[in-house]
Amino acid sequence: MSFQESGERGSGAAAASVAGAGAVGSGAAAASAAIAAVEIEQATVVRGGTEVLRDLSLVISRREHVAILGPNGSGKSSLVGLLSGELFAYHREPAPVRLFGQELWNLFELRHRLGIVSDRLQVRHSRDETVMDVLLSAWFGSVGLPLYVEVSGSMRDKAKEIAAFLGIGRLLDRRGETLSSGEMRRLLVGRALLHEPEMLLLDEPYTSLDVAARHAFSGIVRSLATRGHAIVLVTHDIAEIPGEVERVVMLKDGRVFAEGPKEELLRDSILSELYGLGLSVLREGEGYRAVTAT
Repeated sequence: MSFQESGERGSGAAAASVAGAGAVGSGAAAASAAIAAVEIEQATVVRGGTEVLRDLSLVISRREHVAILGPNGSGKSSLVGLLSGELFAYHREPAPVRLFGQELWNLFELRHRLGIVSDRLQVRHSRDETVMDVLLSAWFGSVGLPLYVEVSGSMRDKAKEIAAFLGIGRLLDRRGETLSSGEMRRLLVGRALLHEPEMLLLDEPYTSLDVAARHAFSGIVRSLATRGHAIVLVTHDIAEIPGEVERVVMLKDGRVFAEGPKEELLRDSILSELYGLGLSVLREGEGYRAVTAT
């Protein structure tokens, strides 16, 4: 199955899921719990003797588009680390973190469900690697393409197809050191897409992108959302939240400060309290922008 065909199937599955949810009516709450992609209940994470997440509880359903919003130091990066397996919550029973209904995961298997794009991943990849090698490394769960592995023709074809979808097909022979920040970000999205994950976690994806690159990358995010991939966007800037995102989760001091429909939360008073600064929220088309209140 091609990348395009799988996207069409994913969109159809999402529509069917919504239709089914309407049919069950009173059982919606139970159904939501059964299909949750992320279930976190009272998770506490400590780094360097400091609690960076404090009794944090959060549920994200499959096919749901969510923005994780908060100021620097609010716990966003720690939440990403918790979901990626880089950080661990205090152990207890039942386990405080479940992904796609499971407490324990083989990280290689998890990549088929959850794709992660972050600056930390970008730093790990050698600037000497070619774009094709970075893409192919996803098949082996490695940083860099291992020396003694067999790369099949179908693996290369899939990598080329995804590169073309992301507009980097002409760059396959280029080395990482020659790429712009925007091109590198697309490359990391492509690497995450090789396994056709149900959900994409984008950790501050617009960092270091210029205006043109931000606009282009925003179009890619929206396209992926319409393909059926659930999008979890981690950001500190409400202007980066695409129209497809319906729910916002606000973090502050390692806790969930507020969560709900973006239309209800992206308001002057709530955002001002979140950031500790007088802010005014402006509506611009399908998006929002925050400016300092005068």
